[in-house]
Amino acid sequence: MNFLETTKARAKASLKTIVLPETNDLRTIEAADKAIAEGIANIVLVGNKDEILAMAKDYPNAAKATIIDPENYDKFDDMVNLLVELRKAKGMTEEMAVSILKKDYLTFGVMLVKMEIADGMVSGACHATADVLRPALQIIKAKPGVSTVSSFFVMVVPNCDLGENGTFVFSDCGLSQNPTSEELAAIACSAADSFKLLVQAEPKVAMLSHSTKGSAKHPDIDKVTAATKLAKELRPDIMLDGELQADAAMVPSVGSSKAPGSDVAGKANVLVFPDLDAGNIGYKLVQRLAKAEAYGPATQGLAKPVNDLSRGCSADDIVGVIAITCVQAQANG
Repeated sequence: MNFLETTKARAKASLKTIVLPETNDLRTIEAADKAIAEGIANIVLVGNKDEILAMAKDYPNAAKATIIDPENYDKFDDMVNLLVELRKAKGMTEEMAVSILKKDYLTFGVMLVKMEIADGMVSGACHATADVLRPALQIIKAKPGVSTVSSFFVMVVPNCDLGENGTFVFSDCGLSQNPTSEELAAIACSAADSFKLLVQAEPKVAMLSHSTKGSAKHPDIDKVTAATKLAKELRPDIMLDGELQADAAMVPSVGSSKAPGSDVAGKANVLVFPDLDAGNIGYKLVQRLAKAEAYGPATQGLAKPVNDLSRGCSADDIVGVIAITCVQAQANG
């Protein structure tokens, strides 16, 4: 089985409940229909029941989803009280909480996850990443021991013998704009864990740069070398090395030439980019030029999974991220 088939099979083995709040977008309805038909997850749709069912007229399985309307939700008062408690230090009042939860379905969906009514949330088909992740960072927050919440893509490159049979994790491609060395080290550790969880193989992490082992000098390179040292101290159990150029990280002949003695060079399956520009450009180039499947941007480091989508996503892309979210939720117990 390929990556997606394997992930769907794992999702089916222990069903989780996933919130899809963007019910004004037909792709969400179609994805709900497919996820339910395939038995990947229990789905919660947020919004007016009549409007959702009208949109789902050609998607009969979507009508089997649990539909929760903030206007008449029986646990709405409990949700308001909890949101006020969580955000009172930031000035949240009951009136503000009521207004937010009735108007902002993304925050409502995150609160369903916080209250353990759902196990995770997937959105971003028609919202910017900041809008998706802001309530998650404010309400769900990071896992204990995780200093930096970040994002990653699972990249599946066809007809490729590099990485793990053409499968890689790229991080961070969607969230951390210009991480410090400390943040970059945390991203590397989280990316390794994401790879191990989802790909079920041993991560080999390359800290990418435009330099390999001192071949150039620049403060940007210093940041990566410092992050490499920190990550090795934080997680000596992870196979990790840097700084490495992309070809030295992935191609065995180049790796052995440019970084002899490295246990990662030429074998990397987790690529950690020095900043968001590099990560975002890198994944899009691989996706378009190599016709790779790109699953994400998924988050890593949150206490419960809330995952973003590209606004250019298809319904099938959403289904793939639902399956990833289910596997992440399973790992949370």
